[in-house]
Amino acid sequence: MRDFRWPPPPEGGPRISGPGPTAPRSGRPTLPQPPTTVVRTPHGVALERLTTGAGAPVTVFAHGLGNGIAETRPLASGVAGRREFFHFRGHGRSASPPGPWTYADLARDLRAVADLTGATRAVGVSLGAGALTRVLAESPERFTHAVFFLPAVLDRPRGPVARARLDALLAAIESGDPAAIADAVAVDIPAAVRHTPAGWAYLRQRVEQLGGEGLAPALAALPGEVALADRAALARAAARCLVIGAQGDDLHPVAVAEELAAALPDAALHVYERPGVLWTARADLRERISRFLND
Repeated sequence: MRDFRWPPPPEGGPRISGPGPTAPRSGRPTLPQPPTTVVRTPHGVALERLTTGAGAPVTVFAHGLGNGIAETRPLASGVAGRREFFHFRGHGRSASPPGPWTYADLARDLRAVADLTGATRAVGVSLGAGALTRVLAESPERFTHAVFFLPAVLDRPRGPVARARLDALLAAIESGDPAAIADAVAVDIPAAVRHTPAGWAYLRQRVEQLGGEGLAPALAALPGEVALADRAALARAAARCLVIGAQGDDLHPVAVAEELAAALPDAALHVYERPGVLWTARADLRERISRFLND
């Protein structure tokens, strides 16, 4: 990866060694995120929440590890009704109760937001997909529709790649160095778009968010946890489900998506041919999710 120079130069865009992108750059500050609220939950953990849209049905969106509301909002643009986003414990302005944490704890966070908002449908991304899996195992009839985007874990812990990536991100945040955070985040951006204006805008937003809000150290243990002790617990899940995976994604092995779809009684599986779906097939992904939920 070419070396990022932080902060961006006054003329706009990243200052990098070697030939740079030829597209126009923007050095303008990132746009502010919409205002959120912090709500108390029955299990005593305060969670940050954002509401968009109006009316029924209500869909709750659960983000991935180290990500947040901003990263799940693009999935909701075509979804009818009210959309409820939140930050799991240890993310954003949500509380960080004493650890260690498990997927049972994350499922409580998700279930609490769904209950408080009256959500009947859910979308889970990576870590959020694991929490959603746990909710359906414990409460088979809780949701009518469930979308699992890039599930990362079922009944076996995540591999060493996930643990190493999270350790690097937490260490960068702890250092307080924006360039170190940028280096840790940039590996999530496909190489083809990493040095484009869109890639740089995303990177700046993530560095500002993580540098300002941070992540709880207790999250470091989650890659060693499993969503379920036994996938057979999903046999009673009543929700219509859509499971979405991607070939070549080291953090979200396509085998997990296939195993999850096979364990759910009513599930459709779609696998994209390459990773980085939010960058390479965002329009198709949004249309696929909205069509499933709006049906």
